[in-house]
Amino acid sequence: MQATASRQSGGQGRGGSGMKPNFAALRRAIGYLGNQRRPAMIAYGALIFATIAQLAVPQLVQNMLEAVTNGTIANTVLDRAPAAFLPMIAERLNLTVDQLRANSVNAESLLVNAVLLVIAFAVIRGVFAFVQAYMSERVSQGVAFDFRNQIFAKIQRLSFSYHDQNQTGQLMIRATSDVENLRLFIAQGLVLAAQAFILLIATLIILFLTNWQLTLVILPTLPLAMILFVIFGSVAQPLFIAVQQKLSNLNTVLQESLAGMKVVRAFVREPYEQKRFETSATDLLSQSIKVARTFSFLFPVIFLIAQLGQAAILYFAGRGIVTGDLNLGEYQKFSLYLIYVFFPLGNLGFIISLMAQAASSAGRIFEILDAKSDVEDKTGATTLPSINGHVQFKDVTFRYFGGGDPVLRKVSLEAQPGQTIALLGATGSGKTTIINLLPRFYDATEGQILIDGLDVRDVTLDSLRSQIGIVLQETNLFSGSIRDNIAFGRPDASLDEVIAAAKAAAAHDFIMSFPNGYDTDVGERGTTLSGGQKQRIAIARALILDPRLLILDDSTSSVDLVTEYKIQKALDNLMKGRTSFVIAQRISTVLNADQILVLEKGQVVACGTHEELMEESAIYAEIYHSQLVGDAQATEPDAALQEAK
Repeated sequence: MQATASRQSGGQGRGGSGMKPNFAALRRAIGYLGNQRRPAMIAYGALIFATIAQLAVPQLVQNMLEAVTNGTIANTVLDRAPAAFLPMIAERLNLTVDQLRANSVNAESLLVNAVLLVIAFAVIRGVFAFVQAYMSERVSQGVAFDFRNQIFAKIQRLSFSYHDQNQTGQLMIRATSDVENLRLFIAQGLVLAAQAFILLIATLIILFLTNWQLTLVILPTLPLAMILFVIFGSVAQPLFIAVQQKLSNLNTVLQESLAGMKVVRAFVREPYEQKRFETSATDLLSQSIKVARTFSFLFPVIFLIAQLGQAAILYFAGRGIVTGDLNLGEYQKFSLYLIYVFFPLGNLGFIISLMAQAASSAGRIFEILDAKSDVEDKTGATTLPSINGHVQFKDVTFRYFGGGDPVLRKVSLEAQPGQTIALLGATGSGKTTIINLLPRFYDATEGQILIDGLDVRDVTLDSLRSQIGIVLQETNLFSGSIRDNIAFGRPDASLDEVIAAAKAAAAHDFIMSFPNGYDTDVGERGTTLSGGQKQRIAIARALILDPRLLILDDSTSSVDLVTEYKIQKALDNLMKGRTSFVIAQRISTVLNADQILVLEKGQVVACGTHEELMEESAIYAEIYHSQLVGDAQATEPDAALQEAK
């Protein structure tokens, strides 16, 4: 209950802080472009050249229109006006007669040249746009690659207490959906923002040089657009954070349901799980619709601002054409450049959407990358030399998450090299906590744990754990062959070494009964194997390391009595010369232990050999006799069945 409460409160705390806009995290994420410096420089260099080619087109269109207009006027004048009036007409047009004749002769060639230049610049823009799009995608995929690897590496290194407080589905979403949101912004949103900035600044400069009076008409629309950008950015990010949280909850339900499919069906809980999933899906749908409603309002407002600016230009430009202050070519050029002003405004909603999603996702990603592990190598930690196996617990107290009631209270024990230490006690007595502290899955809240006189907190985690063989109560196998799973801790192990470990764990015979032997695929989480078979492979996986320190967490709990006997005989031989810590539910498996520790409510209430405890510990004697009765009752039906046969 305590762990559950902590987990819930922790999730709520993070959720609350995550709702704040986190554009600082987005800026930090953009800094990862430094790892893709060369393709990023190519992408944004190509963007600049493509934009320059785009900016040249309106000027070419003006030249084309002026060539057509001037040629038409010249042909009309030369064809219809008497020669005597040509100088006067040319003067009224601010031209000479020679210029009139040149306009008439060169009109078609100027038109063709302008068209060819438009085509040439279009091709240039197309080439650079392709380079920019391709390199931007490479950059974004590279950044996503870096983030995914960093997230996975961080998750692998975070302490068990972090995983106790965070759901698997939440972590999976951050490594997949959140990274993809960030990637899309870098591939599209950031490029559009850069293009909009370059296009807007360059276009405004050109417009001022072309006609500063008309340019002043559209300037008021730009502050309005920027205010809109800021407002919607701050409004949209919390909405997208909520979407990601709802998506994480949905993924958690899906992951838990798939992982526990057999349990769900065994207890006929399909309708309940369906309702859980439907509830999470409904929450996600509702939040997504809320986002859609917000942006359905944003886009019309942006286009309204753009249309107001366009209407103002049409009015003032029309007046200029009527009064003769503006010719058709200049107006066409100005209107085309005006599109380059309103084009970024049109993309504003899309940019805001991508940026808000990316900012929320970046904050969630950096929550993982910045998470502090409760267990990590201290500064100056040394490599643990090859150990003899002398283990000491000195007044060890432990609390989960650093608070609440102690799970262990002032536990002291000492194991000499080669001894077997058995841990007995009811559920929640602290047995598993003791073996979790030894490889530093958690760190003791108070006291010391020493191996060969060295505090485990003074040595590196890798050098410590590499010398400890562990078989946990919950067996986890990985997709792949049986051989791969046995050699998990020693990928370079030979087949003979794998077989030797399997024989020692009483696994060789059943492995060879499969058609593919050691190359048999175990399936996802070992679904093709029985519980006892998985347990024996897990034992072989620990034994192939040939560890000096061995931890067996109820390692025979999933096997029948016959298999238990085989495994126990193998383990008795293998534990010789190794310091072993064994958790067992049945006393019969640890009768020969050098020390048996009886735990109750986190304290060692009795310690000694079997014979000593039978005489000195009432608790141990009670456990022993109750199990004898239970074993006798369990074997009576078997004996009757044998007689019947």
